[in-house]
Amino acid sequence: MKIHQLPDATRFKIMSTNELRSGFLIDALFTADSIDLVYVDLDRTVIGSAVPVTKPLALPCPSELRAAAFLERRELGVLNIGGPGSIEVDSATYSLNNLDALYVSRGASAVNFVSNDPSNPANYYLLSYPAHMAYPTSLIQSNKEQPVSIGASETANSRHISKLIHLEGTRSCQLVMGVTQLDSGSVWNTMPPHTHMRRSEVYLYFDIPPTDRVVHLMGPPQETRHLLVSNQQVVVSPGWSIHAGVGTRNYKFCWGMGGENQVYTDMDPAPITELL
Repeated sequence: MKIHQLPDATRFKIMSTNELRSGFLIDALFTADSIDLVYVDLDRTVIGSAVPVTKPLALPCPSELRAAAFLERRELGVLNIGGPGSIEVDSATYSLNNLDALYVSRGASAVNFVSNDPSNPANYYLLSYPAHMAYPTSLIQSNKEQPVSIGASETANSRHISKLIHLEGTRSCQLVMGVTQLDSGSVWNTMPPHTHMRRSEVYLYFDIPPTDRVVHLMGPPQETRHLLVSNQQVVVSPGWSIHAGVGTRNYKFCWGMGGENQVYTDMDPAPITELL
């Protein structure tokens, strides 16, 4: 498991483009027939992927966790952004279609990832945080979740937000997770932007054609920078940074949070007119 140490707000101010990318962007996920895991020191986040093509894949327990099983002291959110598949958690099996999610409880001992069709494999995105108690393992089916529609075509940010793991739905210890989908013709996300010092956020951008990019805005509101992001890349956003962006076409992203609280509306606004 790769160990990733996030730069702080002081070092951020003098970083080059390459240093910003290596510090805040994770681009080595979704390898065929592999489970890739990155341990980020910020909030002890584990970000990963599992892409079973020719064989099932078992969630390992890297030695860095100093645990008998990956979920001995952690919880896990999984989002399928690929073809249909299933996840086996101990003695139970859960079927996941595209954009379905699974919350896996602290204490689960065995987790196995499976694809139904090798020609259209499941692509499982993994996000894990430490957990102090166990909530039930739960399947979240996207076609049964009612998204919240916000924004407008006039401001190029008409989008639909599906909350998957949150206080009013599937419960967790500290993980909050969901998906935002932008309408055709809309390109802006998370506008107006904000920060939330009480928790960090992780953005997975996906369903971006190879010829397109998303410009992810980050940094303190009065000293912003940007990252050019391509398909299936992840940006780690600390509490002192805004997290917004604009694409060369519409796209989707999975947002996940961990930290002190789970209140979705706990944000510190950064008005557009005050950004620098």
